[in-house]
Amino acid sequence: MTFAANFLNVIGVVFLSHAVYSAYEHSLLASRSISSPVPSLPLDITLETLFSVLLLCIGVVLSSPDLKPIQWHVWAGRMEKSNEARLVTEVGVGGGNPYAALEERPGFWDVRGAQKAFGGWLRESGEMAN
Repeated sequence: MTFAANFLNVIGVVFLSHAVYSAYEHSLLASRSISSPVPSLPLDITLETLFSVLLLCIGVVLSSPDLKPIQWHVWAGRMEKSNEARLVTEVGVGGGNPYAALEERPGFWDVRGAQKAFGGWLRESGEMAN
């Protein structure tokens, strides 16, 4: 699959280079003539440009590596269980769960804990009112 993708990329670059050169030559020829003050590109150059961009897009998509599913909880669990990941070897590398510092900071508000506390307060105040 990579050979076909690389082939499409090379062909796309060749066609795009030819389209750009043709547009440049056309603009030079159109600027020398006085009959057309606003030169427009011929249809063949426009189609060649669009075709080359399409080939390049397909080639880039085919040559990209497979996407991995986004499952942060699985990745963070592996990082916390791995002994190598717990060792901080350099800045920004290793150290376990990268979000642990956010969850353990002093200003972190525990929503579930606050809900339990509020529910307990409501039960207590409801019993006091009766």
